[in-house]
Amino acid sequence: MSTAIVRIVSELRSIVAAWRREGLRVAVVPTMGALHEGHLSLVRAALAKADRVIVTLFVNPKQFNNADDLAAYPRTEHDDAAKLASVGAHILYAPDAADMYPQGFATQVSVAGVSEGLCGAFRPGHFDGVATVVTKLLLQSGADLAFFGEKDFQQLHVVRRLVRDLDIPIEIIAGPTVREADGLAMSSRNARLSLAERRTAPRLAEILVQTVDRLRSGEAVEGVLSEARQKILTAGFSNVEYLELRANDDLAPIGRLDRPARLLVAAWLGQTRLIDNVEVTLPKCAAAVLQQAAA
Repeated sequence: MSTAIVRIVSELRSIVAAWRREGLRVAVVPTMGALHEGHLSLVRAALAKADRVIVTLFVNPKQFNNADDLAAYPRTEHDDAAKLASVGAHILYAPDAADMYPQGFATQVSVAGVSEGLCGAFRPGHFDGVATVVTKLLLQSGADLAFFGEKDFQQLHVVRRLVRDLDIPIEIIAGPTVREADGLAMSSRNARLSLAERRTAPRLAEILVQTVDRLRSGEAVEGVLSEARQKILTAGFSNVEYLELRANDDLAPIGRLDRPARLLVAAWLGQTRLIDNVEVTLPKCAAAVLQQAAA
């Protein structure tokens, strides 16, 4: 099966309208291209829940803080289209920047709260760019379902919040982080790593998992996180932007493990910024106590 490439929103809407007349369920998977197995896992999940699947490919200039970073972002549309055809996606929607942001474009979607701190603290304006383009893509596609990966966990919260606040009639479905065999979270940016850096990179996930085990055993959060930051630097990372424990449901900072949480990290390895996160479930004994207290 080939995947049709569509670049104009009016054409996309015409196709989706025809699907609607047939009573078909539509899903969208927003991406910036350079597709890997993490993206394809979302496409497969979408195909399992919808009759038709649109994958968007748009390297969004509004979410980049650095012009060099935008210029260096991999653009592999031909390969991406072949990968999508291999898994059965129906449409690759790849609009031009001039069509997404035409002359005089003056609207910005900004999500407070969940966009603050973490990546939001180090990438000013990033989540405004994300929220704006995702809002456009969801409205352009008119899909019933949208799929996002948990690796970008803060982004997932931003998207959920904008959909709720703006009453966009779409269900947001999260897909688990997909990892390489050595544990490194898959990312289009991994291609920038040198051979030596690629050997070091899996240490980030390894340290996260070790830290989660310590947190679940009852050790003090502040001390455990401080030691983990040092371990990341000792492993060869040049800078740890953040390593924080946040509530799983609303990203609120937490100082002790008293509800389901996420351990989130951003760290630099050479010229590459890597992010990752790991779920932190409550120990069974703590969960039982909380359930009794709520009863």
